[in-house]
Amino acid sequence: MGWIKRNLFFVVGGSIALVLLGGAGFYIYQGYSKNSDASGKLADIYSTLKQLADEKPGPGANNAQLAKDQEKQLKDWIHSTSGYFLPISPIPDGNVTSERFAAALRRTLAQLTKDAQASGVMLPPEYMFSFDAQKPLMQFAAGSLDPLAQQLGEVKAISELVFSAQVNSLDSIQRVHVSDDDINGPQSDYAQMQPFTNDMAILTPYVISFRSFSPEIAKVICAFANSSNEFIVHSINVEPASNDGGTDQSVPQGMPMGAYPNQMPGNPGNPAYPGYPPATPGYPPALRGYPGYPPATPAPQVPVSARGGLQTVLKEQLLRTTMEVEIVKLLPNN
Repeated sequence: MGWIKRNLFFVVGGSIALVLLGGAGFYIYQGYSKNSDASGKLADIYSTLKQLADEKPGPGANNAQLAKDQEKQLKDWIHSTSGYFLPISPIPDGNVTSERFAAALRRTLAQLTKDAQASGVMLPPEYMFSFDAQKPLMQFAAGSLDPLAQQLGEVKAISELVFSAQVNSLDSIQRVHVSDDDINGPQSDYAQMQPFTNDMAILTPYVISFRSFSPEIAKVICAFANSSNEFIVHSINVEPASNDGGTDQSVPQGMPMGAYPNQMPGNPGNPAYPGYPPATPGYPPALRGYPGYPPATPAPQVPVSARGGLQTVLKEQLLRTTMEVEIVKLLPNN
């Protein structure tokens, strides 16, 4: 304590020096932190400037020439894809009058029916390909000829693609209403949808129903994908054909199972059962039991031995397919 009193000025000066040294160290630390932050921001700015300088177009580059080159590339791409957006020609083409459309409609429907027969595709009886309302007409609603001609061309294009896949049968093609005459046709000819228009194109929906096996379904999808016209398969629903209440067309209606055509009523021979041939052994069991025929004798049961080989896990069956397809029609400015 006595030493401090004797050296009071030295102790006070040393304390002040220590405080000043601490303040100087803190100031230097703050300055170092600020310099580090500024150095990091400068590095980021330099990296951004370098990235911008390397981009095309960018500062110092021949941007005008680069813009011309990119415009040429875009036009070349549009030209290369134009082959997939070819419009479907209306039927008839050009100036459409009632007389021209009526003649073209009958001619096109007859040709489609022949094409279906040539491809082995069954059609509903007297099928008009969704034009039942227009088939008997010679004069059509005002303003409907051009839309009807366009739809006739589109229905023809869709039918030909389905025929090319050789499906078993075409059940229906549904289109949207475009004419006041459509209210007189069966509603099964029309899809409950409307065309959609955006900045580039008009999308017109159609609904197609056909029966086939799974390979033919794949062929139909491939036919739409490879078409020169732009088709979009919007949705597809596949179910067993037996679920829609259809009948097996391979068995004539009204003929009993096991009977032969020459054993049906209308052939003379058996007075006890008019219309059937004489009762003789050897006729199928389905006819035995009628008056004048020998009683049915059950066939002997022959044991069937188990057969080796692979077990069947997948059995192909007839399928009914409902497909919604949209046709893309580019607007004139595209």
